[in-house]
Amino acid sequence: MGSLVGTPWTMSIVPEVNALRKSCNYVYNLRFRVSQLRRCFSARACASPDAADASVKKEGGEVRVRFAPSPTGNLHVGGARTALFNYLFARSKGGKFVLRIEDTDLERSTKESEEAVLQDLTWLGLNWDEGPGVGGDYGPYRQSERNLLYKQYAEKLLRTGQVYRCFCSSEELEKMKEIAKEKSLPPVYMGKWATAPEEEVQEELSKGTPFTYRFRVPKEGSLKIDDLIRGEVSWNLNTLGDFVIMRSNGQPVYNFCVTVDDATMAISHVIRAEEHLPNTLRQALIYEALGFPMPHFAHVSLILAPDKSKLSKRHGATSVGQYREMGYLPQGMVNYLALLGWGDGTENEFFTLDDLVERFSISRVNKSGAVFDSTKLRWMNGLHLRALPPADLNLLIADRWVSTGILTVSEGPFVEEAIQLLKDGIDLIPDADKALSNLLSYPLHETLNSSEGKPVVEDSLSEFCGSLLDAYDSGELLTALEEGSAGWQKWVKALGKSLKRKGKSLFMPLRVLLTGKLHGPEMSHSIALLHKASTSNVVSPTAGFIPMDERFRILRQLDWEALNKEQSLPEPVPVASK
Repeated sequence: MGSLVGTPWTMSIVPEVNALRKSCNYVYNLRFRVSQLRRCFSARACASPDAADASVKKEGGEVRVRFAPSPTGNLHVGGARTALFNYLFARSKGGKFVLRIEDTDLERSTKESEEAVLQDLTWLGLNWDEGPGVGGDYGPYRQSERNLLYKQYAEKLLRTGQVYRCFCSSEELEKMKEIAKEKSLPPVYMGKWATAPEEEVQEELSKGTPFTYRFRVPKEGSLKIDDLIRGEVSWNLNTLGDFVIMRSNGQPVYNFCVTVDDATMAISHVIRAEEHLPNTLRQALIYEALGFPMPHFAHVSLILAPDKSKLSKRHGATSVGQYREMGYLPQGMVNYLALLGWGDGTENEFFTLDDLVERFSISRVNKSGAVFDSTKLRWMNGLHLRALPPADLNLLIADRWVSTGILTVSEGPFVEEAIQLLKDGIDLIPDADKALSNLLSYPLHETLNSSEGKPVVEDSLSEFCGSLLDAYDSGELLTALEEGSAGWQKWVKALGKSLKRKGKSLFMPLRVLLTGKLHGPEMSHSIALLHKASTSNVVSPTAGFIPMDERFRILRQLDWEALNKEQSLPEPVPVASK
């Protein structure tokens, strides 16, 4: 039984083996590695859900986590959630959040993708303590700049017999796969170079034959870990086979890079997606071979589409950048992503980033998959939009209205009152366009010709319209509107009394005739805004707004006789706002 320093992991190996202890690391000489192929190997790594906290307190160590994206595309929402969980864990423990760029895929990695990922993380507010643009004591933070380090550790494993040179050609490897398939065996490496005499190795080297570095894997036994999220996970070693850690072109393989990077960057906790769980077996063997203390592992479940399949592009927008362009707020995205697989144990679903840091616990992360619900994301974004300080909300929406050509100004009473009236129906900033356009529109003929509008028409709407026109012609209505909400309410009360109408029979005809719609925001504020829009230059001439005087011109021209005979009224040619 050997305890690895700096972690609560323990490794047990049975039966007893002839092992060499060198520089406080477990390494095995070549003779043992060759002879133990038929022996049984068992390794176990233990960590309870609270072991992370306990180890930090006991050893005085610092929590160090990392997010390591590959710059081969945009930041997926799944990657963003992984980054968020790492960030929250680090901040909640007073630790460090490290950003490392895994760009060893030279053909697919691009500088543009890297910059996009960094931009998305910054937009989300997930600022890293070490990494590109920040620096740190464990750099460089791009794998493409760490090749010398990987080669040094590969050579170390070669000297100790943990890896060997493999000269097998692609054809030979393919043949091995075919044989394994015929025998219904796992496609593991079965080549001769694991036990080849030194003379044959030197002969191939002298000929310049390309070779890879293969890691020696015990042929029997198992490895178990206690994942901080998933509990105990185990693998049988006989399903693995000797695996490559360095390619023939000198480039390191992913699992080798990750292990060396995490160890040399002193990463204490590896929080990543569950699709990386199979990699843990290879990485754990490399940790042990190099004598590195192993981190705690926590594998987060995948984000699923509504059909419970893995979320992908075929389900719609999946990248953080796409949602940013659609008008989502970083606060809304962060809040929603945190709830995909985590909760604080209460019914509360509204969290700021600071709230999440205060409440986050890795033990409350679920191991079952979380379904991405775009409708709930939109709703969540609306909560955060309306929670913004009024000045910030006004700036966002008003600037939008000016940029899209609806308004000519971005401040003033009309803008402030319109935002206050419409904000409850706005979940995304672009929604503000439709909300204001609907308020300014006047689809009177469409409403009067609709089946829903028929009961209003039949309720003596033509006589009501006559009374409204009289109030307008006398200046009574305009005077009331100039006096604001109080003046409007006083006038409406007097109108209802004179017409012996109240409630719906009073307010529905008013709404239809003045706004052209059966439904909408609170009417007194809506009419007041329409009046302000009609008497100022706040609305752009291209917005299609029908001012109040033009609305009354349209009312005068209505053919009530045709309407009562259920004949469709033709749309008049409106006069746009000046």
